[in-house]
Amino acid sequence: MENNTQPNNLSSELVVGLDIGTTKIAAIVGQKNEHGKVEILGIGKTESLGVNRGVVVNIEQTVASIKAAIALAANAANVDIGEVVVGIAGQHIKSMQHRGMLTRQSLEDEVSQKDIDTLIDSMHRLVMSPGEEIIHVIPQEYIVDNEIGIRNPIGHAGIRLEGNFHIITGQVSAVKNIFKCVNRSGLETVDLHLEPLASADAVLSDEEKEAGVVLVDIGGGTTDVAIFYDNIIRHTAVIPFGGNIITEDIKEGCGIIKAQAEQLKVRFGSALANENQENEIISIPGLRGRPQKEISVKFLAQIIQARMEEILEFVLYEIKSSGFERKLSAGIVVTGGGAMLKHLSQLAMLTTGMDCRIGTPNEHLAGNDDKLKNPLFATGVGLVMKGIEKYERDAKRTLNSNKATIDNKQANQQVENAKEEKKVVGHSQKRIGSFLTNLLEKTQDWIRDDVE
Repeated sequence: MENNTQPNNLSSELVVGLDIGTTKIAAIVGQKNEHGKVEILGIGKTESLGVNRGVVVNIEQTVASIKAAIALAANAANVDIGEVVVGIAGQHIKSMQHRGMLTRQSLEDEVSQKDIDTLIDSMHRLVMSPGEEIIHVIPQEYIVDNEIGIRNPIGHAGIRLEGNFHIITGQVSAVKNIFKCVNRSGLETVDLHLEPLASADAVLSDEEKEAGVVLVDIGGGTTDVAIFYDNIIRHTAVIPFGGNIITEDIKEGCGIIKAQAEQLKVRFGSALANENQENEIISIPGLRGRPQKEISVKFLAQIIQARMEEILEFVLYEIKSSGFERKLSAGIVVTGGGAMLKHLSQLAMLTTGMDCRIGTPNEHLAGNDDKLKNPLFATGVGLVMKGIEKYERDAKRTLNSNKATIDNKQANQQVENAKEEKKVVGHSQKRIGSFLTNLLEKTQDWIRDDVE
């Protein structure tokens, strides 16, 4: 990506996060500043027309939406965008636990990053069901020669290196369709990330991940669940319900069109019916030649509450399935567009019995842009953070590789110098030996002449 006007006090590569959702497509341009905070330079958001429940169903419409979002973000940040970090979600996403093992050749050599990379690469070669491929291999903990609970095994001595991994898979066709849409938009995908993991980076603190927390990302088509404990991802799941099904319920329950139902949900929607009065009435214009409709705010809240309770029951089921129900001291953090629903945190507390807060991505951001203090942009900001991490990781590996190359060159040069010194010393010794031999011969000749 070319930057036409490089901002001041910025110290890393420009990164663009592309959130391809069911209801919106958001492109966010960001960069880490010298204080370690993420500075957002531009945002582009358009309606998503070709995506259903996180899966691309219309290539052309999705491409058009991506182009529109990218154009808005590029104009806002005054940059040319060519590479993006893309998020993936959808009902097809699955997760599993797996243990891998690597036998090393020497006990003398320490465990290096190369050994860890080799072990992770072997996990990517696991045989999956037909039509599935591995998206992420996330290390949880390592075991070196039966020594368990090692977070970072680099520097340890051992023959057998084992690792517990959280493996996330998805449908090959869904992944390829996302790549196809991005490529047809004139962009290159530098990395692909699961959206709830990106959202977790944006809205969760390290303390919450250590204490145990459930991230619930309520999108338009799906609700993503990610469970963290002891700073390790423990469980991920995708629930095939989101904000759109609530809109459909309002449409059917009130007998109105979809656009009106969406407006009612956004402007007057509440997740708790008891928080609204019976006498609060909303008037909606009727269709052509028909009288206007009057809808009670409490009745609207009852429709929303019924569906949200169902979604939260699914979340509770996933929490119990993970086996960490009693270890989640930090409770639930709700983010995504659905988190903007009034009284949602109270309903979540009533349904699950756990503490709940609304997660916004402003904790890791520089500046006080009110627009970004919105759970709607949690995934996009998280993708930018993931892209910055990748850039820094790749830069570090390149630096280490160059350092290793220089060290090898220096070592080889030292060996060559030693050989030259040895050669010179040997030559000098040879010359000294020849001189002594000649001197001895001449001395013998002088003695012989004197005798004669």
